[in-house]
Amino acid sequence: MNLNSQSLFYPPQPDNPSDNDRYFLTRYVMSLAGRLEDFCTGMRLLAPPPDIRNYGRAGQYKDKKIAILGGGLAGLASAFELRKLGFDITIYEALEDRIGGRVYTYYFDEQKKLYHEFGPMRIPVSHETVWHYLNLFKLPTRPFIQYSENAFIYLRQSRARNDRNGYDTMKNIYPKYNLSENERKTNWQRLFQIAVESHLLCASPEARAETIQVKPFYKNETILWSDNSSMKLMEATGLSQEAISLSSNFAPLLYGNLYNSYIDYIEEVYPADLSYLYEIPGGMVRLPKTFIESFSTTNPTNFYSDMEMNNLGKVKYKSGCWVEAISFDSQSQKVIINYEDKKLKDNLLEEFDYVVCTIPFSSLRNVRINPLFSNMKMRAIREVYYTQAQRILLLSKDRFWERQGIIGGGSYTDLPISSIWYPSDHGKYINGSFNMNNIPFNESGVFVGSYNFGLDATRLGNLTQEKMLNEVKREIEMVHGLQGGYLDNIIEAQKTVNWDKEPSFRGALAFFEPEQKRLFSYSMILPEYNNRVFFAGEHISAVHRWMQGALQSGMQAANDLVMACNMHGQ
Repeated sequence: MNLNSQSLFYPPQPDNPSDNDRYFLTRYVMSLAGRLEDFCTGMRLLAPPPDIRNYGRAGQYKDKKIAILGGGLAGLASAFELRKLGFDITIYEALEDRIGGRVYTYYFDEQKKLYHEFGPMRIPVSHETVWHYLNLFKLPTRPFIQYSENAFIYLRQSRARNDRNGYDTMKNIYPKYNLSENERKTNWQRLFQIAVESHLLCASPEARAETIQVKPFYKNETILWSDNSSMKLMEATGLSQEAISLSSNFAPLLYGNLYNSYIDYIEEVYPADLSYLYEIPGGMVRLPKTFIESFSTTNPTNFYSDMEMNNLGKVKYKSGCWVEAISFDSQSQKVIINYEDKKLKDNLLEEFDYVVCTIPFSSLRNVRINPLFSNMKMRAIREVYYTQAQRILLLSKDRFWERQGIIGGGSYTDLPISSIWYPSDHGKYINGSFNMNNIPFNESGVFVGSYNFGLDATRLGNLTQEKMLNEVKREIEMVHGLQGGYLDNIIEAQKTVNWDKEPSFRGALAFFEPEQKRLFSYSMILPEYNNRVFFAGEHISAVHRWMQGALQSGMQAANDLVMACNMHGQ
């Protein structure tokens, strides 16, 4: 369950956790879920691939040119690993004004103290590949507070506090739902567990593990989960439509994708992703920035242990370069990349020995490919579904939510804004007893005024900016029980990102429709052009949405590329 707090229940989360700390927390929550036997398998499947130097020697491939299409985390991880073996690497990134791909920290001030995230904002303790790089780069972390018992639930025009046992919701909101007698006696947390997790508990450990694996063939349980929507399998638990509607509000990603594949949502249930979480103080963008810093360092020991500078490959990072075509010369066995350089205002092409393509399929759909990739790959590029998502960040000169006792966590509603998320930076004030006198709530703060998916993201996101901001403020006031117009005097600035409207993404994240994992997941990872083009990204990984999937698939693509080099006798 996504009921986690830094200090309100056992065990507490330390800052900068050691690996043993993370394993303890993961084992604890797996035990609570009744699936302790999944711990070892889950951590193994989320671990980084073997070091690339198991497949080649340092500096071995100095004469080989690599193109990496996309400068997000998948591309950066591939480049970081391939550099160890001396490859000559060029990264083509469409974005001009920032780095990181979907990792998007937005700062409201020059001092970079007032910020929040448009992309990943949480790091689960179980995501081994992310922690591999956090530890390598010595980046600090602190708990991301996922749950606040003082946050609000606002459903069907009724308000409750999100207490841990759900009593306030049962008292104030349940009467608005036509629940069965047994459902009325069951808190929403248990209803959610029945709706979402019961199928996992009834399955074999091997089938559960396939939720975060890509394989050519899957077990019958996995196929059942792949081929059916969340709604259909939630109905199969015996819950009423009213109970499903009620409990789904507490998972906006699920509610926005109720009719998409069940397996895509439970990818994050299996490893208990939403139980113990962390963030990087100063912004998640510090991770991709550190990758890019490593490419130009003159002291490789800061990033590459036991490696000499003359063995490292060169990395060129070319921003503002839109890939327009990928083609293959079967005689020279070279891959040709055509791209538009926005800075030079010119269309250029370059030949490479190998390519790692991390372009989301939602954008790759508009890239000319000649000859075409395999039939199933081309179908996946055309058909794999990307869900809509939108976030609206608000800079407030007063932390009104902290005056109401909310430190971190989120409030949930059936209004179009869907959910509100509060910053965790004041979590340091509640490590001991919760004392309102210690909270500097008159400080400015940035919070997520709306985080929604699916139809709500489309419908809210297509309003004019003025009308959208006004609606968001009014809905936040309703959720918090504030007087109408209260926020007009304290909201100083706002910034909105609708990922459907971002030109280089055209969709927030991959989220399979029914049958798509069974049909496409394996063909999506296979290389093309005689093992010259490899693929990486969250959409290629079995772990959609998370930085884990991007980083792990990027590392794996680099390893696979080196093995292809060896196979080609190079």
